[in-house]
Amino acid sequence: MKKSILIGLFFFALTANVQAQLVKFGVKAGLNYANLEGSDIQTDAITSYHAGLVAEIKLVDSFSIQPELLYSTQGATYKNAATEFKNELGYLSIPVLAKIHLNKVLSLDLGPQASFLLSERNKFDVNNAETFEFAAVGGLGVNLTKNIFLQGRYVLGLTEVSKEAQTKNSVVQVSAGFYF
Repeated sequence: MKKSILIGLFFFALTANVQAQLVKFGVKAGLNYANLEGSDIQTDAITSYHAGLVAEIKLVDSFSIQPELLYSTQGATYKNAATEFKNELGYLSIPVLAKIHLNKVLSLDLGPQASFLLSERNKFDVNNAETFEFAAVGGLGVNLTKNIFLQGRYVLGLTEVSKEAQTKNSVVQVSAGFYF
C-alpha cells in the first residue's frame, strides 16, 4: 500500500513539474505609437501605453500560443488652423498569438486581436467610436533570460474605429515583461 502511494505521489510530482514547464504566466507593459489610418483627415500619431497579463502555452519546442489580456490606449491628434485635438481610446485587448520560436532567444509572433472599447477621452465632443475592434498582429519577441522578455509588434486594425469616419487603428508596440 505504501509503495503504491509513493509511486502515485512520484508520478503526480512529475506531472506537476511537466505542466509547470508547459505554461508560463506573467505581466508586461510598454509604449504604443498609435495613429488612425484611412481617413481624409490628416492625423498625427500619439504616444501612449499598454499593460496587462500574458501567458505562454508551449505545444512543442519550436511553437507555443501566447494569449494576453491588455489595457491599451490608442488614438491620434487632429490639427486645424487654430488648435490641436487629441482623441484617446482605451481598449481591453485580447491578442492570441502563435509564437514560432526561431531559436532559444528569438520568436516570430503572429495572430488575431479582439479589442473592446472601455473609454473615449478626447478634447472635442465626438462620441461615435465603435465598441469592438478586430486587428491583425505581427512582431518579434526576444527572451533576455528565462523570465524576462522584450517584444515589438505592429497592430493593424481591420475594422472601423468610428461610425462616421472610415479610419482604422495602426499601432506600433514595444514592451517588456516578466514570467513568474
